Amino acid sequence: MLSWEYPPVLVGGLGRHVHALATALVRAGHDVTVVTRYGEHADGTPAALDEVVEGVRILRAPQDPPMLPLTTDTLLAWTMSLNHSLTRAALVAGGEYDVVHAHDWLVNHAAVTLKHHHRVPLVATVHSTEAGRHRGWLPAELNRSIHSIEWWLTYEARRVLVCSADMRWEVSRLFELPAAKTQVVRNGVDPQAFAAAPADVRAQREKHAPDGPMVLYAGRLVFEKGVQDLLDATVALRERHPGLRVIVAGDGPHAEDLKDHAEHAGVGKDVDFIGFAGPRDLPALYAAADCLVVPSRYEPFGLVALEAAAAGTPVVASRVGGLAEIVEDGVTGLSFPPGDVAALTEAVSSVLSDELLSRRITAAAHELVLNRYGWDDIAEATAGAYAKAAGDERAMRVRALPTLDIPEGNLLSRDA
Repeated sequence: MLSWEYPPVLVGGLGRHVHALATALVRAGHDVTVVTRYGEHADGTPAALDEVVEGVRILRAPQDPPMLPLTTDTLLAWTMSLNHSLTRAALVAGGEYDVVHAHDWLVNHAAVTLKHHHRVPLVATVHSTEAGRHRGWLPAELNRSIHSIEWWLTYEARRVLVCSADMRWEVSRLFELPAAKTQVVRNGVDPQAFAAAPADVRAQREKHAPDGPMVLYAGRLVFEKGVQDLLDATVALRERHPGLRVIVAGDGPHAEDLKDHAEHAGVGKDVDFIGFAGPRDLPALYAAADCLVVPSRYEPFGLVALEAAAAGTPVVASRVGGLAEIVEDGVTGLSFPPGDVAALTEAVSSVLSDELLSRRITAAAHELVLNRYGWDDIAEATAGAYAKAAGDERAMRVRALPTLDIPEGNLLSRDA
Protein backbone atom coordinates (compact mmCIF):
# COMPACT_ATOMS: atom_id res chain seq x y z
CA MET A 1 0.00 0.00 0.00
CA LEU A 2 1.42 3.39 -0.99
CA SER A 3 0.37 6.72 0.52
CA TRP A 4 1.96 10.15 0.72
CA GLU A 5 0.71 10.51 4.30
CA TYR A 6 0.56 8.02 7.16
CA PRO A 7 0.96 8.50 10.92
CA PRO A 8 2.76 10.42 12.24
CA VAL A 9 2.53 12.45 9.01
CA LEU A 10 -1.09 13.51 8.68
CA VAL A 11 -2.28 16.24 6.31
CA GLY A 12 -5.96 15.48 5.82
CA GLY A 13 -8.37 12.57 5.85
CA LEU A 14 -6.38 10.39 3.45
CA GLY A 15 -3.73 9.48 6.01
CA ARG A 16 -6.34 8.55 8.61
CA HIS A 17 -8.15 6.44 6.00
CA VAL A 18 -5.03 4.50 5.00
CA HIS A 19 -4.06 3.89 8.63
CA ALA A 20 -7.49 2.60 9.60
CA LEU A 21 -7.76 0.43 6.47
CA ALA A 22 -4.29 -1.07 6.89
CA THR A 23 -4.86 -2.02 10.52
CA ALA A 24 -8.32 -3.44 9.75
CA LEU A 25 -6.86 -5.60 6.97
CA VAL A 26 -4.27 -6.91 9.44
CA ARG A 27 -7.04 -7.80 11.91
CA ALA A 28 -8.69 -9.75 9.10
CA GLY A 29 -5.56 -11.84 8.64
CA HIS A 30 -3.81 -10.08 5.74
CA ASP A 31 -0.14 -9.09 5.58
CA VAL A 32 0.09 -5.35 4.92
CA THR A 33 3.10 -3.19 4.12
CA VAL A 34 2.64 0.58 3.85
CA VAL A 35 5.24 2.58 1.95
CA THR A 36 5.08 6.26 2.81
CA ARG A 37 7.23 9.33 3.38
CA TYR A 38 9.42 9.95 6.37
CA GLY A 39 8.20 12.17 9.19
CA GLU A 40 8.54 13.00 12.85
CA HIS A 41 6.29 12.38 15.82
CA ALA A 42 4.51 15.25 17.57
CA ASP A 43 7.30 15.49 20.14
CA GLY A 44 9.92 15.91 17.40
CA THR A 45 11.42 12.44 17.61
CA PRO A 46 12.04 10.79 14.25
CA ALA A 47 9.79 7.97 13.12
CA ALA A 48 11.50 4.68 12.30
CA LEU A 49 12.36 3.97 8.67
CA ASP A 50 11.21 0.35 8.95
CA GLU A 51 8.98 -0.82 11.79
CA VAL A 52 5.87 -2.84 12.56
CA VAL A 53 3.06 -0.95 14.30
CA GLU A 54 -0.35 -2.50 15.00
CA GLY A 55 0.69 -5.41 12.80
CA VAL A 56 1.40 -3.19 9.78
CA ARG A 57 4.92 -3.02 8.38
CA ILE A 58 5.70 0.62 7.67
CA LEU A 59 8.49 1.66 5.31
CA ARG A 60 9.24 5.38 5.49
CA ALA A 61 11.28 6.99 2.72
CA PRO A 62 13.36 10.08 3.53
CA GLN A 63 13.24 12.95 1.06
CA ASP A 64 15.93 12.88 -1.62
CA PRO A 65 18.01 15.92 -2.56
CA PRO A 66 17.38 18.53 -3.75
CA MET A 67 15.36 19.42 -0.65
CA LEU A 68 12.30 20.82 -2.36
CA PRO A 69 9.60 22.63 -0.37
CA LEU A 70 6.06 21.36 -0.74
CA THR A 71 4.50 24.32 -2.54
CA THR A 72 2.28 24.77 -5.57
CA ASP A 73 5.22 25.87 -7.74
CA THR A 74 7.33 22.83 -6.81
CA LEU A 75 4.54 20.27 -6.45
CA LEU A 76 5.33 18.14 -9.51
CA ALA A 77 9.08 18.14 -8.86
CA TRP A 78 8.47 17.34 -5.17
CA THR A 79 6.15 14.49 -6.16
CA MET A 80 8.64 13.00 -8.61
CA SER A 81 11.31 13.06 -5.90
CA LEU A 82 8.90 11.45 -3.45
CA ASN A 83 8.08 8.65 -5.89
CA HIS A 84 11.75 7.95 -6.50
CA SER A 85 12.39 7.53 -2.78
CA LEU A 86 9.22 5.46 -2.27
CA THR A 87 10.20 3.11 -5.09
CA ARG A 88 13.73 2.66 -3.74
CA ALA A 89 12.50 2.02 -0.19
CA ALA A 90 10.06 -0.63 -1.41
CA LEU A 91 12.57 -2.39 -3.66
CA VAL A 92 15.34 -2.41 -1.05
CA ALA A 93 12.99 -3.84 1.58
CA GLY A 94 12.02 -6.68 -0.74
CA GLY A 95 9.08 -8.96 -0.08
CA GLU A 96 6.46 -10.75 -2.15
CA TYR A 97 3.04 -9.21 -2.72
CA ASP A 98 -0.26 -10.17 -4.27
CA VAL A 99 -1.43 -6.63 -5.01
CA VAL A 100 -0.20 -3.04 -5.02
CA HIS A 101 -2.69 -0.49 -3.66
CA ALA A 102 -2.10 3.18 -4.51
CA HIS A 103 -3.87 6.05 -2.76
CA ASP A 104 -4.22 9.03 -5.10
CA TRP A 105 -1.99 10.37 -7.86
CA LEU A 106 0.90 11.51 -5.68
CA VAL A 107 2.23 7.93 -5.43
CA ASN A 108 1.33 6.82 -8.96
CA HIS A 109 4.81 6.53 -10.47
CA ALA A 110 6.04 4.34 -7.62
CA ALA A 111 2.87 2.24 -7.71
CA VAL A 112 3.10 1.59 -11.45
CA THR A 113 6.79 0.68 -11.15
CA LEU A 114 6.11 -1.78 -8.32
CA LYS A 115 3.13 -3.25 -10.15
CA HIS A 116 5.29 -4.16 -13.14
CA HIS A 117 8.28 -5.19 -11.04
CA HIS A 118 6.25 -7.66 -8.97
CA ARG A 119 3.91 -8.55 -11.86
CA VAL A 120 0.83 -8.14 -9.69
CA PRO A 121 -2.36 -6.14 -10.20
CA LEU A 122 -2.66 -2.51 -9.18
CA VAL A 123 -5.68 -1.29 -7.21
CA ALA A 124 -6.12 2.48 -6.98
CA THR A 125 -8.23 4.48 -4.57
CA VAL A 126 -9.09 7.89 -5.99
CA HIS A 127 -9.89 10.09 -3.00
CA SER A 128 -10.49 13.23 -5.11
CA THR A 129 -9.73 14.57 -8.57
CA GLU A 130 -8.06 17.71 -9.85
CA ALA A 131 -10.99 18.55 -12.10
CA GLY A 132 -13.42 18.00 -9.23
CA ARG A 133 -11.49 20.36 -6.99
CA HIS A 134 -11.84 23.02 -9.70
CA ARG A 135 -15.53 22.39 -10.44
CA GLY A 136 -14.82 20.50 -13.63
CA TRP A 137 -12.19 22.85 -15.04
CA LEU A 138 -8.45 22.45 -15.56
CA PRO A 139 -7.41 26.10 -15.61
CA ALA A 140 -3.61 25.85 -15.81
CA GLU A 141 -0.80 23.61 -16.99
CA LEU A 142 -0.24 22.21 -13.48
CA ASN A 143 -3.90 21.17 -13.26
CA ARG A 144 -3.75 19.45 -16.63
CA SER A 145 -0.54 17.67 -15.64
CA ILE A 146 -2.11 16.32 -12.45
CA HIS A 147 -5.19 15.25 -14.40
CA SER A 148 -2.98 13.30 -16.81
CA ILE A 149 -1.34 11.44 -13.90
CA GLU A 150 -4.76 10.62 -12.42
CA TRP A 151 -5.83 9.30 -15.81
CA TRP A 152 -2.67 7.18 -16.02
CA LEU A 153 -3.33 5.79 -12.52
CA THR A 154 -6.85 4.67 -13.43
CA TYR A 155 -5.60 3.26 -16.73
CA GLU A 156 -2.91 1.13 -15.06
CA ALA A 157 -5.21 0.02 -12.23
CA ARG A 158 -7.20 -3.17 -12.54
CA ARG A 159 -9.76 -1.90 -10.01
CA VAL A 160 -10.54 1.74 -9.14
CA LEU A 161 -12.03 2.30 -5.70
CA VAL A 162 -13.96 5.44 -4.75
CA CYS A 163 -15.63 6.52 -1.52
CA SER A 164 -19.10 7.48 -2.75
CA ALA A 165 -21.57 7.00 -5.59
CA ASP A 166 -20.99 10.61 -6.61
CA MET A 167 -17.26 9.97 -6.92
CA ARG A 168 -17.94 6.87 -8.99
CA TRP A 169 -19.79 9.03 -11.49
CA GLU A 170 -17.00 11.60 -11.40
CA VAL A 171 -14.08 9.26 -12.10
CA SER A 172 -16.06 7.32 -14.69
CA ARG A 173 -16.86 10.56 -16.50
CA LEU A 174 -13.38 12.04 -16.29
CA PHE A 175 -11.37 8.94 -17.19
CA GLU A 176 -13.90 7.06 -19.36
CA LEU A 177 -13.82 3.97 -17.16
CA PRO A 178 -16.02 0.94 -17.75
CA ALA A 179 -18.54 0.36 -14.98
CA ALA A 180 -16.99 -3.01 -14.07
CA LYS A 181 -13.66 -1.35 -13.25
CA THR A 182 -14.98 0.95 -10.52
CA GLN A 183 -16.25 0.07 -7.06
CA VAL A 184 -17.62 2.12 -4.17
CA VAL A 185 -15.84 1.35 -0.90
CA ARG A 186 -16.84 3.93 1.68
CA ASN A 187 -14.65 5.58 4.27
CA GLY A 188 -15.17 4.54 7.86
CA VAL A 189 -14.65 5.60 11.41
CA ASP A 190 -13.79 3.91 14.70
CA PRO A 191 -16.24 5.31 17.29
CA GLN A 192 -13.94 4.36 20.16
CA ALA A 193 -11.22 6.61 18.75
CA PHE A 194 -13.52 9.61 19.18
CA ALA A 195 -14.68 8.94 22.73
CA ALA A 196 -12.99 11.85 24.48
CA ALA A 197 -12.46 12.05 28.23
CA PRO A 198 -14.92 14.46 29.90
CA ALA A 199 -12.08 16.47 31.42
CA ASP A 200 -10.53 16.99 27.97
CA VAL A 201 -13.89 18.10 26.58
CA ARG A 202 -14.37 20.63 29.38
CA ALA A 203 -10.86 21.96 28.85
CA GLN A 204 -11.48 22.54 25.14
CA ARG A 205 -14.79 24.27 25.86
CA GLU A 206 -13.35 26.55 28.51
CA LYS A 207 -10.42 27.39 26.26
CA HIS A 208 -12.37 28.22 23.11
CA ALA A 209 -15.97 29.16 23.99
CA PRO A 210 -16.60 29.74 27.69
CA ASP A 211 -19.42 32.26 27.24
CA GLY A 212 -21.51 31.04 24.30
CA PRO A 213 -22.05 28.47 21.55
CA MET A 214 -19.03 26.82 19.93
CA VAL A 215 -19.16 26.16 16.19
CA LEU A 216 -16.32 24.05 14.77
CA TYR A 217 -14.77 23.63 11.34
CA ALA A 218 -12.10 20.92 10.96
CA GLY A 219 -10.26 20.36 7.72
CA ARG A 220 -7.81 21.75 5.20
CA LEU A 221 -7.87 25.45 4.47
CA VAL A 222 -8.44 25.46 0.73
CA PHE A 223 -11.10 27.14 -1.38
CA GLU A 224 -13.11 24.02 -2.15
CA LYS A 225 -13.72 23.39 1.56
CA GLY A 226 -15.93 26.50 1.69
CA VAL A 227 -14.59 27.97 4.93
CA GLN A 228 -15.18 31.44 3.48
CA ASP A 229 -18.93 30.72 3.49
CA LEU A 230 -18.85 29.86 7.20
CA LEU A 231 -16.99 33.12 7.90
CA ASP A 232 -19.65 35.09 6.04
CA ALA A 233 -22.40 33.27 7.94
CA THR A 234 -20.74 34.22 11.22
CA VAL A 235 -21.81 37.84 10.71
CA ALA A 236 -25.47 36.90 11.31
CA LEU A 237 -24.83 34.01 13.67
CA ARG A 238 -23.01 36.12 16.24
CA GLU A 239 -25.96 38.52 16.36
CA ARG A 240 -28.43 35.70 16.97
CA HIS A 241 -26.26 33.81 19.45
CA PRO A 242 -24.33 36.09 21.84
CA GLY A 243 -20.89 34.86 22.82
CA LEU A 244 -20.65 32.57 19.78
CA ARG A 245 -17.18 31.44 18.80
CA VAL A 246 -16.20 29.84 15.51
CA ILE A 247 -13.17 27.56 15.79
CA VAL A 248 -11.28 26.80 12.59
CA ALA A 249 -9.06 23.75 13.11
CA GLY A 250 -6.79 23.06 10.18
CA ASP A 251 -4.06 24.40 7.95
CA GLY A 252 -3.50 24.86 4.27
CA PRO A 253 -2.44 27.26 1.52
CA HIS A 254 -5.43 29.59 2.04
CA ALA A 255 -4.93 30.08 5.79
CA GLU A 256 -3.76 33.69 5.55
CA ASP A 257 -6.39 34.55 2.94
CA LEU A 258 -9.12 33.21 5.22
CA LYS A 259 -7.82 35.19 8.18
CA ASP A 260 -7.95 38.31 6.02
CA HIS A 261 -11.45 37.33 4.90
CA ALA A 262 -12.59 37.14 8.52
CA GLU A 263 -11.17 40.57 9.26
CA HIS A 264 -12.81 42.13 6.21
CA ALA A 265 -16.13 40.53 7.17
CA GLY A 266 -15.82 42.08 10.60
CA VAL A 267 -15.72 38.76 12.46
CA GLY A 268 -12.01 38.49 13.16
CA LYS A 269 -12.62 38.66 16.92
CA ASP A 270 -15.29 35.94 16.74
CA VAL A 271 -13.18 33.37 14.88
CA ASP A 272 -10.15 31.49 16.21
CA PHE A 273 -7.77 29.85 13.74
CA ILE A 274 -6.10 27.22 15.91
CA GLY A 275 -4.08 25.37 13.25
CA PHE A 276 -3.91 21.65 12.65
CA ALA A 277 -5.58 19.50 15.30
CA GLY A 278 -4.04 16.07 15.68
CA PRO A 279 -5.66 12.82 16.81
CA ARG A 280 -5.04 13.68 20.47
CA ASP A 281 -7.02 16.94 20.35
CA LEU A 282 -9.62 16.34 17.65
CA PRO A 283 -12.03 14.04 19.57
CA ALA A 284 -12.31 16.52 22.45
CA LEU A 285 -12.74 19.41 20.02
CA TYR A 286 -15.61 17.60 18.31
CA ALA A 287 -17.30 16.75 21.61
CA ALA A 288 -16.88 20.29 22.96
CA ALA A 289 -18.56 21.87 19.95
CA ASP A 290 -22.28 22.54 19.74
CA CYS A 291 -22.11 21.99 16.00
CA LEU A 292 -19.65 20.90 13.32
CA VAL A 293 -20.01 22.73 10.02
CA VAL A 294 -18.78 21.14 6.79
CA PRO A 295 -19.34 23.91 4.21
CA SER A 296 -17.56 22.23 1.30
CA ARG A 297 -18.02 23.34 -2.30
CA TYR A 298 -16.49 19.99 -3.34
CA GLU A 299 -16.33 16.92 -1.11
CA PRO A 300 -15.80 13.37 -2.37
CA PHE A 301 -16.76 11.93 1.01
CA GLY A 302 -16.56 14.10 4.13
CA LEU A 303 -14.82 12.01 6.78
CA VAL A 304 -15.06 14.76 9.40
CA ALA A 305 -18.86 14.42 9.34
CA LEU A 306 -18.53 10.77 10.41
CA GLU A 307 -15.93 11.61 13.03
CA ALA A 308 -18.12 14.30 14.56
CA ALA A 309 -21.10 11.95 14.57
CA ALA A 310 -18.99 9.34 16.35
CA ALA A 311 -18.06 11.97 18.93
CA GLY A 312 -21.72 12.88 19.51
CA THR A 313 -21.69 16.27 17.78
CA PRO A 314 -24.51 17.45 15.48
CA VAL A 315 -23.43 18.09 11.89
CA VAL A 316 -24.43 20.81 9.43
CA ALA A 317 -23.07 20.09 5.96
CA SER A 318 -23.39 21.24 2.39
CA ARG A 319 -25.40 18.99 0.12
CA VAL A 320 -22.56 18.00 -2.18
CA GLY A 321 -20.71 14.82 -3.19
CA GLY A 322 -20.34 12.13 -0.57
CA LEU A 323 -21.63 14.43 2.18
CA ALA A 324 -25.12 14.11 0.73
CA GLU A 325 -24.90 10.35 1.30
CA ILE A 326 -23.99 10.80 4.99
CA VAL A 327 -26.04 13.81 6.10
CA GLU A 328 -29.75 13.30 5.42
CA ASP A 329 -31.40 16.64 6.04
CA GLY A 330 -33.42 16.59 9.23
CA VAL A 331 -32.49 12.99 9.97
CA THR A 332 -28.73 12.58 10.49
CA GLY A 333 -27.92 16.28 10.32
CA LEU A 334 -28.95 19.46 8.56
CA SER A 335 -27.85 20.27 5.03
CA PHE A 336 -27.80 23.27 2.72
CA PRO A 337 -26.87 23.99 -0.92
CA PRO A 338 -23.11 24.52 -1.31
CA GLY A 339 -22.18 28.20 -1.31
CA ASP A 340 -25.56 29.32 0.06
CA VAL A 341 -24.53 31.46 3.04
CA ALA A 342 -28.10 32.28 4.06
CA ALA A 343 -29.10 28.60 4.15
CA LEU A 344 -25.92 27.73 6.05
CA THR A 345 -26.77 30.42 8.61
CA GLU A 346 -30.30 29.11 9.11
CA ALA A 347 -29.15 25.50 9.49
CA VAL A 348 -26.52 26.31 12.10
CA SER A 349 -28.92 28.60 13.95
CA SER A 350 -31.54 25.83 14.04
CA VAL A 351 -29.11 23.40 15.66
CA LEU A 352 -27.97 25.98 18.20
CA SER A 353 -31.54 27.01 19.05
CA ASP A 354 -33.36 23.67 19.11
CA GLU A 355 -31.94 21.24 21.66
CA LEU A 356 -34.44 18.48 20.80
CA LEU A 357 -33.53 18.69 17.12
CA SER A 358 -29.84 18.63 17.99
CA ARG A 359 -30.22 15.52 20.14
CA ARG A 360 -32.36 13.71 17.58
CA ILE A 361 -30.06 14.17 14.60
CA THR A 362 -27.00 13.41 16.72
CA ALA A 363 -28.46 10.10 17.90
CA ALA A 364 -29.47 9.10 14.36
CA ALA A 365 -26.04 9.97 12.98
CA HIS A 366 -24.29 7.97 15.70
CA GLU A 367 -26.47 4.97 14.89
CA LEU A 368 -25.58 5.37 11.21
CA VAL A 369 -21.88 5.30 12.07
CA LEU A 370 -22.26 2.09 14.05
CA ASN A 371 -24.35 0.28 11.42
CA ARG A 372 -22.76 1.37 8.14
CA TYR A 373 -19.25 2.69 8.50
CA GLY A 374 -17.29 0.11 10.48
CA TRP A 375 -13.72 -0.47 9.33
CA ASP A 376 -13.92 -4.26 9.48
CA ASP A 377 -16.67 -4.23 6.84
CA ILE A 378 -14.71 -1.76 4.75
CA ALA A 379 -11.59 -3.94 4.96
CA GLU A 380 -13.65 -6.93 3.82
CA ALA A 381 -14.92 -5.00 0.81
CA THR A 382 -11.38 -3.85 -0.03
CA ALA A 383 -10.03 -7.39 0.21
CA GLY A 384 -12.80 -8.46 -2.14
CA ALA A 385 -11.62 -5.83 -4.62
CA TYR A 386 -8.09 -7.21 -4.34
CA ALA A 387 -9.36 -10.70 -5.11
CA LYS A 388 -11.29 -9.49 -8.15
CA ALA A 389 -8.25 -7.60 -9.40
CA ALA A 390 -6.07 -10.68 -9.03
CA GLY A 391 -8.63 -12.82 -10.79
CA ASP A 392 -8.90 -10.38 -13.69
CA GLU A 393 -5.16 -10.14 -14.23
CA ARG A 394 -3.04 -13.15 -13.36
CA ALA A 395 0.02 -11.96 -15.26
CA MET A 396 0.97 -8.38 -16.01
CA ARG A 397 1.93 -7.10 -19.42
CA VAL A 398 3.72 -3.87 -20.25
CA ARG A 399 1.38 -1.85 -22.43
CA ALA A 400 1.95 1.32 -24.39
CA LEU A 401 -0.13 4.20 -23.13
CA PRO A 402 -2.69 5.56 -25.58
CA THR A 403 -2.62 9.27 -26.28
CA LEU A 404 -4.50 11.39 -23.76
CA ASP A 405 -6.53 14.18 -25.31
CA ILE A 406 -7.89 16.57 -22.66
CA PRO A 407 -10.97 18.34 -24.04
CA GLU A 408 -11.63 22.01 -23.46
CA GLY A 409 -14.37 23.22 -21.13
CA ASN A 410 -16.00 21.84 -17.99
CA LEU A 411 -15.18 18.14 -17.78
CA LEU A 412 -17.86 17.46 -15.16
CA SER A 413 -20.82 19.20 -16.76
CA ARG A 414 -23.88 17.04 -16.16
CA ASP A 415 -25.60 18.60 -19.16
CA ALA A 416 -23.17 17.21 -21.69
